[in-house]
Amino acid sequence: MTTGVRRRMGVEERRQQLIGVALELFSRRSPDEVSIDEIASAAGISRPLVYHYFPGKLSLYEAALTRASDDLAARFAEPQEGPLGARLLRVMRRYFDFVDEHGPGFSALMRGGPAVGSSRTNALIDSVRQAAYVQILSHLRVEHPPARLELVVRSWISLAESTALIWLEGRRIPRRELEVQLVHDFAALAAVSAAYDDEMATLLRAMVADEPVDGPFTDLVTRLVALGSPTAP
Repeated sequence: MTTGVRRRMGVEERRQQLIGVALELFSRRSPDEVSIDEIASAAGISRPLVYHYFPGKLSLYEAALTRASDDLAARFAEPQEGPLGARLLRVMRRYFDFVDEHGPGFSALMRGGPAVGSSRTNALIDSVRQAAYVQILSHLRVEHPPARLELVVRSWISLAESTALIWLEGRRIPRRELEVQLVHDFAALAAVSAAYDDEMATLLRAMVADEPVDGPFTDLVTRLVALGSPTAP
């Protein structure tokens, strides 16, 4: 039998609860549409008590974005084992899991939302991009990337962001297809760069050296060869 007595939360525990509640609401609707009253109601506390833990909606919004950005950055962490193409595909699947689950929140993080112009929000976005960049370089086993490789990796990260944002507008392309396509995009960017640079060519050979016949990089080559075939539709 329950007594109906509500357990009193500590300060940090209550803060984390409010951040979780806010993030859940921001994941369903644009942060502009979520009020402090809604957050308070979902957390089971009064509006003034929300302000006891956060000075305003912006500070709570930024705290929620901090948690979201940490989660998103962690999606790029992947054991450095096995073919690179398969690793990148697993990363993209986790990335789109986040995008799918937190659509409005993801859009707010990448586009600024109500905190547009906030240096804190911009720093969070940059931290996600930098975490992704460092992770990709670690998979390539490169500590000091040449200029062309930096261009390839950062361009690909931007492409993944923009692809996800466009996909959220109507989800007109199957998610799984986009995940594979983005892995193909990485290989294509690297291949184009390799055509202009011997260092990138060496790196590209290492990327595909252990690619299996059923891997995403091999799949891309097969598709491109088929396009050039006289019997292609």
